[in-house]
Amino acid sequence: MLLSQSYVNISFFQPPAFLMIGIPGLEDFHGWISIPFSSMYTVALTGNCLILLAVRRTPSLHQPMYYFLSMLALSDVGLTLSTLPTTLAVLWFDHRLIGFNTCLVQMFFLHSFSVVESSVLLAMSFDRFVAISNPLRYATVLTNNVIIKIGMAIVARATLSLLPGPFLLKRLNYCPGKILLSHSFCFHADVMKRACADITVNILYGLYVVLSTVGVDSLLIVLSYTLILHTVMGLASPRERARALNTCVSHILAVLVFYIPVIGVSMIHRFGRHLPHIVHALVAYVYLVVPPVLNPVIYSVKSKPIRGAMLRVLRKRDQS
Repeated sequence: MLLSQSYVNISFFQPPAFLMIGIPGLEDFHGWISIPFSSMYTVALTGNCLILLAVRRTPSLHQPMYYFLSMLALSDVGLTLSTLPTTLAVLWFDHRLIGFNTCLVQMFFLHSFSVVESSVLLAMSFDRFVAISNPLRYATVLTNNVIIKIGMAIVARATLSLLPGPFLLKRLNYCPGKILLSHSFCFHADVMKRACADITVNILYGLYVVLSTVGVDSLLIVLSYTLILHTVMGLASPRERARALNTCVSHILAVLVFYIPVIGVSMIHRFGRHLPHIVHALVAYVYLVVPPVLNPVIYSVKSKPIRGAMLRVLRKRDQS
């Protein structure tokens, strides 16, 4: 009996750390590659923090649409900070080790902020639907209390959806020789493939999370825009139609910027095993780095009130 227990303890292995990689095949150029990555991280953090400050300091922006934009900016900041330390550590210092538990924590926050962003985009589509279909009741439907409840529901949904992930990975037995990850950060699909055990439960869990969050959100966003188009087509004046649709352009671009890379990552992890490792890495970086960079650009270009508020924040900073 003691011998059996001893054998079980010895046969169960969890690596103390995983080994991350940057851009496969381009390790000699990591120093140069770090320049555009550092620039994109700087733009993402600066742009999204400017949006947060602009909305906070401008009373005229204290409206549901801009509150949801602040939530989007906050989720982009969180997503950026989830990958920035390990990615730049690999590219700048060739520091490739990440502790097992640290990896699970990073994975939790990375995926949680992705779910939060998807949920915020859904909330923003609902905001546009209410504003266009029933403008007279817009302020009474989306009150501050309602927006706070939506924000709390978004955080609770992401937390409850992703909380089982680290525990499901921690119960697995891992192979001593399989500690090399495919990225400079920890993905659930990547980590579970390092196990020498049955990962059926993890696969089903990952599929459930994707379908119940990003999958459901994308369908509801499509439904909301179908209803918006139906409402817009009922407007008498072509000018009114163009004006109504113009208020949705920024959100539509943000949806495309987020969901196209998400679909790409999901497809590659499930059907692209034969593809070179560099393709996996680049698609993952596009998914995690590009949306936080482009969202502030999209809203500052397409939204005159946001652009003006951001410029005022910058001017005050220069004056001080």
